[in-house]
Amino acid sequence: MVTSGTLIAFAVVSLGMVCSPGPNMIYLISRSILQGRAAGVISLLGVILGFLIYIVATMFGLSALFLTVPFLYVLVKWAGAGYLLWLAWKAIKPGAVPIFAPKQSLSIDPPKKLFLMGLMTNLLNPKIALLYVSLLPQFVDPTRGSVLLQSAALGLTQITVSFTVNLLIVLAAIRIAEWFGTRPTWLRLQRWLMASVLTGLAARLAFERK
Repeated sequence: MVTSGTLIAFAVVSLGMVCSPGPNMIYLISRSILQGRAAGVISLLGVILGFLIYIVATMFGLSALFLTVPFLYVLVKWAGAGYLLWLAWKAIKPGAVPIFAPKQSLSIDPPKKLFLMGLMTNLLNPKIALLYVSLLPQFVDPTRGSVLLQSAALGLTQITVSFTVNLLIVLAAIRIAEWFGTRPTWLRLQRWLMASVLTGLAARLAFERK
């Protein structure tokens, strides 16, 4: 079984990834601001289902598939880097609305659509794909018992960390938006900071060794 030290180390890695801006965070913040906390929580549940799907895929050989067909790994890596660069451009392009912009009028999406959008945002998130494909297997030790159970324990640890952090983000999004709304200079700075972080993540992802 996975040792407590391994679980703690993986939890720290998971915390670092969930705290860095990415598609999941952007979607949850924008949805919470535009439609309220309830919509943000429903969207978060969709994101969590995406994590569960990745856990099952990892347990049953997703990593092995990428090792067998290296081209698929390279394709996912470069597609992910391109996606992050696109998000960075969206943050700073002329007329772009910062994710912490004050609440605006918006047509209300039904819970089913919110849930599905959260799910698809996570499934198409290159950061999460690489977490499960590249990082999680490195914490599995075949000499310590069932690889399936170890993968499940690590995956559930990541889900717990991600759910806790993202729930706090959803609950605080409106208050943070109100704070930024009275400070336009900070709002512009937030846009450029978001773009810089996303660009850095894209560069790191593109040049990361297999």
